[in-house]
Amino acid sequence: MKKFGVGIIGCGNIAFSYLKLAPLFRSINVLAVADLNMDAAVARAEEFSVRAETVDGLLAASDIEIIVNLTIPAAHFEVTRRILEAGKHAYSEKPFVLTLEEGEALRELAAKKGLRVGSAPDTFLGGAHQLARSTIDEGMVGEIIGGTCHVMSPGMESWHPNPDFFFQPGGGPILDLGPYYVTNLVQLIGPVKTVSAMASASSKTRTIGNGPRLGETVPVETPTNIHAVLEFANGALITLGASWDVWAHRHENMELYGTKGSLYVPDPNFFGGDVLLAEQGDSVAEVASQGHPFGIENTEDGRGIGRANYRCSGLAEMAAAIAEDRPHRCSLELATHVVEIMTAILRSADERTWIDMTTTCNRPERLSPEKAKALLV
Repeated sequence: MKKFGVGIIGCGNIAFSYLKLAPLFRSINVLAVADLNMDAAVARAEEFSVRAETVDGLLAASDIEIIVNLTIPAAHFEVTRRILEAGKHAYSEKPFVLTLEEGEALRELAAKKGLRVGSAPDTFLGGAHQLARSTIDEGMVGEIIGGTCHVMSPGMESWHPNPDFFFQPGGGPILDLGPYYVTNLVQLIGPVKTVSAMASASSKTRTIGNGPRLGETVPVETPTNIHAVLEFANGALITLGASWDVWAHRHENMELYGTKGSLYVPDPNFFGGDVLLAEQGDSVAEVASQGHPFGIENTEDGRGIGRANYRCSGLAEMAAAIAEDRPHRCSLELATHVVEIMTAILRSADERTWIDMTTTCNRPERLSPEKAKALLV
C-alpha cells in the first residue's frame, strides 16, 4: 500500500492525538507540523520526532501530499482553501466549515484541482457504529422510522482553560458535538430532507473553572440548548437534543426505532461500545461482535475507562482510497451535507421555521472488519 507524506497545520491539543495514532495506519506517514506559533510547532515536532515548518513552508514542501487542518473552526475554510491551492489533498477536523457556501466553494476548488478533501469525524468508522450499520443493513430492525439522539452536559468551562470559542458563533453544542451525532445518523439512515428546531441559552456568560484564568467570565454568543427534529429522505423522524445547560439526564446517546425492533447505539463521539437490539417481543440483548479492529480498546480516558481510539482512520482510509482510485468514506459530500444540516438547525431556531436541505449525499460504504484491518500496520 502506498504511504502518503502527511503534514499537520495546527499544533494544539488535538494534534497530539493525530501524531500519536497515525503510526497505527499503513497509508500515512506524518513528516512535519506547522503552526502560526512557531514555538508550538517546534514543541510538537520535538515531541514526536517530526520536523517543524512554517505554514508557508509546509504548503510548499515537496514530500507532503496530504495536509491535515487542525486549526480553530473559524479558520477551517481559509486554511483548507490554501491547502488545495498549494496542490495538496486536504483533511479537516470537524466541523468541516461553518457555512454551506464555504463547503460548496471548497467542493468547486477541489474538483478544479483534481484533489481530495476529507473531514472528521471518523468515529462512525468505529467497530460499534459499523456493527450498528450492518445490523440495520441486514434488516434486523426493519425500516428505521424514528429515533432520538441526546448529547447533553453542563458545558466545558469547568475543565477547559480557554473555553471562549465554544460559546462564540461557530461553537455551541450543535457545531462542536453535533458532527459526531449527525454524521453517524447519515451513515446509518441516509441523507436528511428537512429540519426544524428551537434553541435558547441559559446564561449570558460562563465562568472558567480551571487553569490560569480561573474565575474569569466569557460571553455566550451562540445557543447552548437546542432541540431539533430531523426528517430523513427515507421518512424517518429523529429527535436531537444538544445542550450545555443540563446537569444530569437519563437519555441514551442514540436510539433508533424500526418496524421490527429498536437499536441502542453507543456514543458516536467514540469508536467503541456495546450495540443493543430489542426485537419484537424480546428483551434487550447485545448484538454479537464482528471482531471489528476499530472497536478494540487501546487506551483509557481521563476517568480510567477503557476506550477504542482510532482517530486518523478517516485520514488513512482517504489516503488508501486515493491510491486505489475509489471514493473515500469521510468525504467532502458527506461533510458538506452535515454542515448544512447543523447550520439549518440553528437557522430554523432563529427564524422559527422549517428548513429544507439543498444538498444530499450517499451513505458512505460500510467499513467491514476485514477492510479496517487492511488499513492497520
